[in-house]
Amino acid sequence: MRRVHVTVDGQVQGVGYRYTARLIAVEAGVTGWVRNRRDGTVEAEVEGAEDAVDEMLAWMAEGPPGARVDAARVTEIPPAGGRGFDVRDTA
Repeated sequence: MRRVHVTVDGQVQGVGYRYTARLIAVEAGVTGWVRNRRDGTVEAEVEGAEDAVDEMLAWMAEGPPGARVDAARVTEIPPAGGRGFDVRDTA
């Protein structure tokens, strides 16, 4: 089991990034959450099997059509055993 914290920079707000991330997360079978930040970035935590987390991270580095991802910073964090994948309010 792997859990990561991700911060995505670029043109990632106003392009459906969070809602598409939720769809991709459900397809990949990962848990966690995603939200916009007031500084224009998107922040997320993703947890699941190693290959499922890698799949999600690969998508996050590209984003949905209309997005421009300049960087995705990934930090390993301890697994928490979450459920589902939520779109959270802006932080």
